[in-house]
Amino acid sequence: MADTGAVLGAALGERHFDFSDADFARVRSMIHRRAGIALGTHKREMVYSRLARRLRARELPGFGPYLAELDADERAAEWEMFVNALTTNLTAFFREAHHFPMLADYARRLNRPMQVWCNAASTGEEPYSIAITLIDALGPRLGDTQVLATDIDTNVLQRARGAVYPFERVEKVAPDLLRRHFLKGRGKMEGMVRVRPHVAARVRFEALNLLDRHWPLREPVDAIFCRNVMIYFDKPTQAEILRRMAPLLKPGGLLFAGHSENFTYLTKAFRLKGQTVYERVADSA
Repeated sequence: MADTGAVLGAALGERHFDFSDADFARVRSMIHRRAGIALGTHKREMVYSRLARRLRARELPGFGPYLAELDADERAAEWEMFVNALTTNLTAFFREAHHFPMLADYARRLNRPMQVWCNAASTGEEPYSIAITLIDALGPRLGDTQVLATDIDTNVLQRARGAVYPFERVEKVAPDLLRRHFLKGRGKMEGMVRVRPHVAARVRFEALNLLDRHWPLREPVDAIFCRNVMIYFDKPTQAEILRRMAPLLKPGGLLFAGHSENFTYLTKAFRLKGQTVYERVADSA
């Protein structure tokens, strides 16, 4: 049974664990080493709140033993929960809407099956939006078009695979798209929608840390969505990820970035093509 006092205390903002400057510095170092995430000093309360839940769930007395356990075993199962806790997920269907007409135009120009990598899949709204765009743009030329959707957070990937969302998540989706690509829930599923099978079948979800030595791409893809990911990394990490990403995008392929991200000064492998959209330079390494 849950500790009622602990739950109430947490709701009221009461701290149940000491969280020293050294603890916070240690967490920042560990998440940067593990996932490349650069936590600012203003994230201290967020870090405490999220990791305190893990301490309570594990019935641990404080941050010291918890962090020591992680440091003692780089393969400990708790690392997954640690990273999940410190990962921020904010997404929506057709978010940053100007990207999708550009993707559709590019698909129509290619006029053939496409492979796209979405490397911040979160709960699935972004990769499903990509799949819908490609289905409508390519029509009979869709062939074996596939979207590889990856994320470091295994919890959100599990939700994404379910492809079920509250209706509020699709309220801003165009009615025609909603009718053709979503199923409306009935009975006990009232108020929910499900992505139709013909869309879900085009998306493959896999867990991936962008700091991993190996990425699950066997050959270059036509487009990469790397949106609102780089903002969590420092400049050297951003540059290294872009260096590794360049050969995985076909010459002339498109790289989609987040609204507050600018890759122009980090790499010569991509040139700006539109608002937060880059094109892979054909002769770049």
